[in-house]
Amino acid sequence: MTRNRPVPEVSLEDRQFIQSLIVYEDEDLIAFNKPSGLPVQDGRGIDRSLDSLLGAFARSNGKRPRLVHRLDAGTSGMVIVAKTQPAAAFLSAEFAERRTRKTYIAIVGGRIPSENSGMMDVPLIKVQEAGRVRMIAARADRKGALASRTGWELLEKHEGYGMLRLYPETGRMHQIRIHLANAGCPIIGDPIYGNGKEDASRLMLHALSLKIMKPSGDVLELIADIPTDFAEIANGLGFEACLSEVVSQ
Repeated sequence: MTRNRPVPEVSLEDRQFIQSLIVYEDEDLIAFNKPSGLPVQDGRGIDRSLDSLLGAFARSNGKRPRLVHRLDAGTSGMVIVAKTQPAAAFLSAEFAERRTRKTYIAIVGGRIPSENSGMMDVPLIKVQEAGRVRMIAARADRKGALASRTGWELLEKHEGYGMLRLYPETGRMHQIRIHLANAGCPIIGDPIYGNGKEDASRLMLHALSLKIMKPSGDVLELIADIPTDFAEIANGLGFEACLSEVVSQ
């Protein structure tokens, strides 16, 4: 837990809300199924985030859980936080050294892949356009370009849309989103790399599972159930059977 800054007051309503997101807890960590639209961190114009809500778990000495990885605000699904400083150091290193296994589900539009699986190996670089930070594909020899790899598997295609299972090997900002957009099949509902709400009312990207080693050496495989808003859009596009199969696996 951390006490680097004052712990904000958390209302009873927000305490109940953050508690409702817990899918797993032990002595080292808490795992949440984060809803789409909830930022993970505070920032300009953000007055409510997962990080600020962690004040609900603060001890009497002010220490509280701390983030060890991130999800985009629009992405739903699995996020873990560390309950102690040693756990935070260990878990952060697991992410930094790419020893975790992350699985995502997405619905894309545009040019749906003709193959069943593949690897998107496209370097990315961070740029600022019109006051907004985004990632773009870059040549490997460009200054600041970061190696970025995302494995993918096509689960089903239906009337111009596709459902993919994705396995990011690196953890760059917006990595899955820009890789898919660069391939010609942006995630529907993506306001930066796609057509935004013209296609869907939310970003159709869900962090389904996370496999990670704990400080004890035990390996956890955590699952974040598909949220209702994701399922409703997926079902409406004809992916109900496919989504049910994903959930049952």
